[in-house]
Amino acid sequence: MTESYGISRRELLGRSGTVAAVAATVPLAVADTAPARATTGEVGVRMTVNGSVTPLTVDPRETLLDVLRERLHLTGTKKGCDRGQCGACTVHVDGERVVSCLTLAATLGGSRVTTIEGLARGDRLHPLQQAFIDHDGFQCGFCTSGQIMSAAAVLADGRARTDDEVREQMSGNLCRCGAYPGIVAAIQQARKEAS
Repeated sequence: MTESYGISRRELLGRSGTVAAVAATVPLAVADTAPARATTGEVGVRMTVNGSVTPLTVDPRETLLDVLRERLHLTGTKKGCDRGQCGACTVHVDGERVVSCLTLAATLGGSRVTTIEGLARGDRLHPLQQAFIDHDGFQCGFCTSGQIMSAAAVLADGRARTDDEVREQMSGNLCRCGAYPGIVAAIQQARKEAS
């Protein structure tokens, strides 16, 4: 047994259309009475990116990753998870590795930023870049720039000597293709060459 609510389906649809038509004609001035949305002013920031002093004006909420890719057109740094979990966006800030998707560009005034594009010296590849090629440390290549930037920081730190230590230090960088054996071999080759 169904209950009757005193309105047919046809009447309900007709009334809904009328309400929608009336709502569409309400002046937009009514929207002006709503509380103003907080706006943020842009911030001037001056950082050194790959050896070049770079003055920028950024939104305080803008990430280093977006600034590198969208403003400076340094697209070697990849946007993977955008949550700091995959490591594809790893760069160096003042010699330390950071995930650029979680780093606010406005906080980097006076900092030195190095991306994968700044790792090589002119036409000469960084030893890690060459080692990744030699050991096939990549397949699709999407994670490779983040892997190499993390590996450079691991080598500079000097704590990872064994394969297990390398794997532990690189655990924040994911490779969906599973090229981990080649990545570890490449890092070990570069470590031996640097010794």
